[in-house]
Amino acid sequence: MKDTLRPGLTFEFKFRVPENKTVPYLYPEAPEFQLMPKVFATGYMVGLMEWACVQAIIPHLDWPREQSVGTLVNFTHSAATPPGLTVTVRAKLDNVEGRKLSFSLAAHDGVDEISQGTHERFVIDAPKFNSKMADKAGRAAS
Repeated sequence: MKDTLRPGLTFEFKFRVPENKTVPYLYPEAPEFQLMPKVFATGYMVGLMEWACVQAIIPHLDWPREQSVGTLVNFTHSAATPPGLTVTVRAKLDNVEGRKLSFSLAAHDGVDEISQGTHERFVIDAPKFNSKMADKAGRAAS
């Protein structure tokens, strides 16, 4: 991590919601989801919030050796967003404790605030992390 990764860092990220990020596409094998409205799915929204945080910190990491993984999400999803609208996510890095990063976020679709909350990420050494995951997968296959 570079010494520029400090609390107070802010970032804005925009994403136009396509139809394939709506509820019926979240788990295509789930027949219940197929009957639900075509609005921005909460699962994809959470991923978008994580993506904004990743984009915010990449310039402050030794990318791609250093990466980050999400460890906690706490978001509301207070308004539905149809496809075609652009969601703007505003992220702020509130705290850095060693490799643990804490963010506050809010998202707006141009009409309504759709989300607000907090997110934590942990900076990892990607080769070391991937090695541990390969070992775990091997143990699970045994």
